[in-house]
Order: sequence, then structure tokens, then C-alpha cells
Amino acid sequence: MKQRGAEKRPTRQPFPKVPADLSYDGNGTAVIVCKNVWKIYGSDIQPSLDAIKNEGIGKAEVFRRFESVVAVADVSFSVLPGEIFCIMGLSGSGKSTLLRHLNRLIEPTSGKILIHGEDIQQKNPAELRRLRVEKIGMVFQNMALFPHLSVRDNVAYGLKVRGIGRKERCDMAEEKLDLVQLDGWGDRYPDELSGGMQQRVGLARALAADPDILLLDEPFSALDPLIRRQLQDQFQQISNTVKKTAVFITHDLDEAIRLGHRIAIMKDGYFVQVGTPEDIVTNPMDDYVAEFIKGISKLKVVHARAIMEPIEAYTAGGGNTLGEGYPKAQADTDLDHLVDLAAETDNPIVVVNEEEKPIGVITKRILLRGIQGSK
Repeated sequence: MKQRGAEKRPTRQPFPKVPADLSYDGNGTAVIVCKNVWKIYGSDIQPSLDAIKNEGIGKAEVFRRFESVVAVADVSFSVLPGEIFCIMGLSGSGKSTLLRHLNRLIEPTSGKILIHGEDIQQKNPAELRRLRVEKIGMVFQNMALFPHLSVRDNVAYGLKVRGIGRKERCDMAEEKLDLVQLDGWGDRYPDELSGGMQQRVGLARALAADPDILLLDEPFSALDPLIRRQLQDQFQQISNTVKKTAVFITHDLDEAIRLGHRIAIMKDGYFVQVGTPEDIVTNPMDDYVAEFIKGISKLKVVHARAIMEPIEAYTAGGGNTLGEGYPKAQADTDLDHLVDLAAETDNPIVVVNEEEKPIGVITKRILLRGIQGSK
């Protein structure tokens, strides 16, 4: 065991208590469940993990004492059917390493990973191959398309591995190419396609086997901004159509907010905060998250329910009343639309529920504070 410089013990900076989101695990509805997952690289892996748990040391001291690198630190979360769960962070935060645990491309040092309630660490090689081919589709930043195969055969490759006949797999490949708006390109070869088109081929290939789960590792990050936005829009449309459960890795908060039902912000191997885009933007947990969201427009992220004053508080004491002509908005109306409503009147906006019953009020002062982000 390596104990370099033990006589100069630095001030400890232990790993923080990681927010776990396993709220869906108890009723068995989660598609993916990760429980206390650790990944440590080095020659003294178990002593490193023991020291972390027993002595409360952090990432820097683990490296100093054991020359071990903590890539994933005690991460727990669950993902619902049809949910897009975005994991974002800076380079080296551990997000891609964590993603590769979900189909056992990487083995965890400690912890448990369940797919549809089954512990994937207990699967033998044949069962694991079946899981990857039939249940999980993966899309990388680098598509690694086979240059000698046509676009159609690239998309159908996984189906060929499963032993599906040529006609059936070609029909299925054409269906997925149509889904990603590449119909008519099946006979072309990868070097005849633009970068954005190659990304769509990779997505079609992942969808061809009709997997339950999509794992996407920064699939659009190398593309030009306009093409990237177009593919984000297309991915949203496809997700709404095929209802796949997805774990989407990105370093771009704008992308995470546009695509994710929930976002996990990762740093030094652990989750700093997990929540909806609105949660993240309106209630950053610490300075690190606050720095991430600085400069993000809240107009499409924050909704009426997050900034409204409850109707009881507004009318308490009889000082304020609601007039007949006051504009109304649903609780999920975003700030952008609220601004449009407020521009047409000097009256407060009345927030109503699905039964059109008033539940809150937004004055212009409240609206401005909501845009500003102040409490």
C-alpha cells in the first residue's frame, strides 16, 4: 500500500453526502436504479474505499495516499419509464464513466445497478450481451459507423447480430431512418454524410433494436450550434413518439434544460444536485450550481406556480380583491408567456388550476423578481 507523504496530512475535504433520488424504487416503477455506486481506479482500490468510508477522506487525499482516482462517488438515483434524465458536469466530473456502468461496460467498485429490477452484476456474459443488444441502445459522441457498410446496413447491424433475416432487418432499418428523417439515404455510405446526418444514423442504429433504454453520451456536442439545436428538437420529437427511457450526458446546461425531465449536476464523481430544470434554476443548492446557471434565461424554464403568491395571502385582510377582467394563466405557464400577459394590463395575473379555480396571483413586481431570479 502506498502511503506517500503521510507525515503532512492535509486538511480533510471529505466527499459530501450525496443527494439520493430513489423515490420511485419502492413501488417498482423505476426502469433504472443505481444504489451507492462507487468507481475507483488504481492498485489499492479496496483500501482507498475503506479509507473514504472509515476516515472521511476526500478525492485529493485518496490520490495522495493511495494513488487511486475516484471517478464515481456514492451515486444513487432512479429513472422512471419514459423519462429523460440528464447528467451534466465539466470534463472529468465522472458523468461518462457513470453512464457506462448502466450497461456494464464498466464494473463498479461498489454499489448496485438494477435494470427493470434485475441486478445486472449478477448476469452472465450471455445474459449481458442479450441485455445490451435487446434492452439498451447506446449513442456515443463518435458514432464509429462502419465505413464499408451502407447506412442501412449500419443501422441494421445489431439486428444482424441477433440473427434477424435480411429483409426484416432492412425493413426495420428503413423505418428508423424515416424516423430520424433520413429516408432515401439507406444506400449511401458514411463518408457521404454530414456530421449531423451521421449522428442521426447512430441514433437510428440505437433505436433499431427497439430498446427500452437509450444511453446517450454527449451525442451532439461536436456539431455546429444550428445543427445541434435541430437534432435536439428532433430527439425531443422522437422521445415523445417512441417513449423511451433515456439517460443523456451533456456538459451544456442549455441542452440539459431543453431535453431533461430531471437534471443531475455532477462534480468530482458525485451528484451535487438533482431536480427538475425549474428546481435547478430557481433553487441552486450551492455556489457551484449557482455558477452553472448564471446567465441562463429563465423565461422558458420557470413557471407561474414557482413565483406566484398564494391566493389566500394575496386576499388576506380584505386589502386586495380580484376583478372580473384580470388575466388568467395556468400554473404551468412559463415566464415568457406571463410577460406577454402582463404587457397588456396593469392588473395582476390570476393563476388558476385545471378547474379554473384561482390558486395564486402574480403582480408585476413578482414577475420582475421571477425574471431576475430573486426571492
